[in-house]
Amino acid sequence: MLRNEGNLDRALRIIVGLVLLTLVFVGPQTYWGLVGIVPLATGLMGFCPLYRILGLNTCPMKSNS
Repeated sequence: MLRNEGNLDRALRIIVGLVLLTLVFVGPQTYWGLVGIVPLATGLMGFCPLYRILGLNTCPMKSNS
C-alpha cells in the first residue's frame, strides 16, 4: 500500500483527529469536531492525498509511487 506519512506524522494526525472528534461529545458540542475524521483516517491509513498533490513525503521508506 502507498504510504507518504512518517510515524511521527501519523501519530500526530491520530491524536489531533481524536481530540477534534471529542469536541462533538464534550466541550462546545458542535459538529465541526467531525473534521477530525480526516486527520484520523489519513493517520490510520498512512497516506495523505494532499501530500501527494503537493509532492510531500514524510515517510522514511521508499514510496511505491
